[in-house]
Amino acid sequence: MYIPSLFREDRPDVLAGLMREYPLATLVTLGQSGLIASHIPLIYEPIANSPGVLHGHVARANTQWQDARTDGEALAIFQGPEAYVSPTWYATKVETGRVVPTWNYAVVHAYGTLETYSEPDRLRKHLELLTATHEASFSLPWTLNDAPKTYIDSMIAAIVGINFRITRLEGKWKVSQNRPAEDREGVVRGLRNQGERRKSAIADLVREHAPKPLP
Repeated sequence: MYIPSLFREDRPDVLAGLMREYPLATLVTLGQSGLIASHIPLIYEPIANSPGVLHGHVARANTQWQDARTDGEALAIFQGPEAYVSPTWYATKVETGRVVPTWNYAVVHAYGTLETYSEPDRLRKHLELLTATHEASFSLPWTLNDAPKTYIDSMIAAIVGINFRITRLEGKWKVSQNRPAEDREGVVRGLRNQGERRKSAIADLVREHAPKPLP
């Protein structure tokens, strides 16, 4: 990924935070059929002295798990908040007119190797963790035990587990760091005026990653 130094994010806790908050990743592999991409939720697990591991699963009918090469890297892309940035928000537009539209975003690329597995007990533990993670905020969280065992067993038989051992992580936070303070202030106001959660999230990142703190 092309990352100008101003936009590079290397802090492990920040990268992990985005992967956890935006867990639906694009898993990209190269195999005999060429490039294949699947969109699957992945759970990030930190590992001491390592970039960590991603846990997920795909449908058994999805040929990606069989086709992916084992002698090269796979890529998992986590897309965080993103938003269009209008040049009308820049103070520089009034001063010089030398401005153009752009896009602000935060993204993590995880590179690593894939291991697949089909053991029912192991898959069940993975699914229990996955559902517990995403049901945690509900007052009555759903669990696998809420469905008939025979049904869950049939669902487990229809999937393949994936362990993605991360070899390196890249983070890019393109959030107006290259603009003067007055332009960044205009971006924050413009984004917040849109009244959308994802755009407010980008406004927060513009503030957090400003070369100098915004008031």
